[in-house]
Parts: sequence; C-alpha cells; structure tokens
Amino acid sequence: MNSAVNTKTSPIDFEQLVNVIGDAIVISDASGAITLWNPAAERMFGFTPAEALGNSLDIIIPERLRGRHWTGYEKTMATGETRYGHDVLRVPAVHKDGRALSIAFTVALLHSAGPDPVVTGIVAVIRDETSRFTEERNLKKRLAELEAKSGT
Repeated sequence: MNSAVNTKTSPIDFEQLVNVIGDAIVISDASGAITLWNPAAERMFGFTPAEALGNSLDIIIPERLRGRHWTGYEKTMATGETRYGHDVLRVPAVHKDGRALSIAFTVALLHSAGPDPVVTGIVAVIRDETSRFTEERNLKKRLAELEAKSGT
C-alpha cells in the first residue's frame, strides 16, 4: 500500500476518520448501489444511512443528468478506468427535500484484492459548494449589469 502514514507507529481508526471528516464520503458498488454513507453525506443530502445504503445513487442525481451519469459509470466499471481520477468535478445534485445543490467532488476506483483485481466500486469525496456557486453567479450577474451601464 502506498501511503504517507506509518500505521506501525501511528495506528489509524479509518472508521472514525470516515465518520468525523467534514466532507461527504459516498461509496457505491459496481451496480451503483450505495455501500457507504458517512455522517457528512447525511448532513449534505438529508438522507439517513438507512435511507441511502443499498439504494441507487439516483437519490442524489438530478433526473435530467441520470442518463449521462450511468453511461459514464457503466463505462468505468467495464474498462476499470476513469478520466476523472485527478480532477475536481463540479455538478448539480439534489437534496432529499428536492432542492438543488452544487457539489464538487473527486472520485477514486476501488479494486478487489488478488492477482487479477477488478473494479468493485467508486468512492467519492464530496463538498457542498452551493453558496459559493450562488455567490459567484450573483457576482457575474452584477458585473454584467455594471458593464452594460458603463457601455463596455
């Protein structure tokens, strides 16, 4: 394992880490069913672990984006590769109450152990950027208004 942590001198309780971290951590299996849903995911999306675990990622994906999402997801599972491994993705999401969210996240593929590993799922580390996105949109709108007034 390539890790910057020496667990021999500094043991880490990874379950505790997942539970206390401020960003949402969501893991889904090869079929897209949610297998891990940390407390930050519950705060962000409004679904309890009982409501999320075992259910499709569709619970947080806006309906209009589901087709594109699943095309990419299935391709990733089939090829074992993702073009988003090092990029921060910014996309819309949906809260349990139906309100729109703007999220930013990174993904990583999880593999089975053994001599011929296969992709078993995807982990996403997610941050809610709704307020930042709204502020940025308002600033752009204000700038356009000012430019229109000044004639530039």
